[in-house]
Amino acid sequence: MIDDGPKPPPRTWSRLRSASVFSSPWFDVRRDAAVRPDGSAGRYDHVVSSGSVTTVALAEDGRVAVTRQWIYTHEQTQWRLPAGRIDTADSDPRGAAARELREETGISALHWRHLGTVNCADSFTNHRDHAFLATRLDHGTARLEPGEADLRVHLIPFEEALSLVIDGRMPHAGSSFALLMVRALGVR
Repeated sequence: MIDDGPKPPPRTWSRLRSASVFSSPWFDVRRDAAVRPDGSAGRYDHVVSSGSVTTVALAEDGRVAVTRQWIYTHEQTQWRLPAGRIDTADSDPRGAAARELREETGISALHWRHLGTVNCADSFTNHRDHAFLATRLDHGTARLEPGEADLRVHLIPFEEALSLVIDGRMPHAGSSFALLMVRALGVR
C-alpha cells in the first residue's frame, strides 16, 4: 500500500465570500475572496458545473459504442464515448448517463455499474465526470440535439476503443478514464 507520508498542516483554503460573475445554463463563473493556506488573502476565480457522465456501452459481442463529432471548444473532430452533462431534471448521475446514452446512440441498458468519478480540471473547476458501464443493451433510435447533428455512432471492439485512448486519438478525459477502469476491473 502507498504511504501517504506525514500528515499535511491543518490549514486549508477558506472562502470568505463568493460572487457570480457570469452565469449560463451550462456553468457559472465565480469569483471568491479567500484566505490561502499560508494565511494570506487571495482571489480564486473558478467555474462551477453540474458535472457530466460518460458511459461504456458494452455489447455481449465485446463491442462498445463510440461517437465521433466536432468538439467546439477543442476545434477538432474527436472520438469519445457517449457522454454529456448532468441536467437539473436528472435524478442522479446514473439517470443522466442513461438519458445521454439513449439520446446520442439510441441504446438503453438493463444493467448499470458505476466505474468511478474523475475530477476533470481541479485548478479552475469543480467539474466531475461520473463513469458508468452499461450492459444488456437494447438498440433503438437516437434523439440528437441540434448541436449534435454531426455526431456519428460506431460499434467497435473494446480493444480498438482502448487503442484510441492509448494512441491519443480519444483525448476526452471521461472516456479515457471509463475505458481504463473497465480494463483495470477485468470486465469482459
